[in-house]
Amino acid sequence: MRGVAANIAYRPVRNRGTIGGSLSHADPSADWISAWRAVCDLDRLKAETIVRVHVAGLDVLVIWNEGDIIACDRACPHEQADLGLGQVRAGRLYCPRHAASFDLCDGAINSGWSSPPLRLYTVRITGEQIWIEMQERQPRR
Repeated sequence: MRGVAANIAYRPVRNRGTIGGSLSHADPSADWISAWRAVCDLDRLKAETIVRVHVAGLDVLVIWNEGDIIACDRACPHEQADLGLGQVRAGRLYCPRHAASFDLCDGAINSGWSSPPLRLYTVRITGEQIWIEMQERQPRR
């Protein structure tokens, strides 16, 4: 994130649809709620480039890419490879299994591959803490 300052929100383009493969089959008597989850501090992300986190029952990556912060699913949507073992170069995340890459702005896979886009999550920074927005099912009352 260029010029990171306290309490600045960053909202990358997100994929539409449900978060996590199993949630689309969740209890239909539940409502969606938005919840912000703290995932790591900014210094750690800058030092490691890719941070693996488990949040709201999902495996997610938080990525430092040329000054921008991106959060995405950890599993490749093509073959479920661990993208945490991949590489980040020039705004793209490269899958370690088949070398396809995903655009970190919109999750699109490079041409020639048949795959849904990589799911991205909204990110914000408060102080030095990185937060991601998760959509969760809440039982109706």
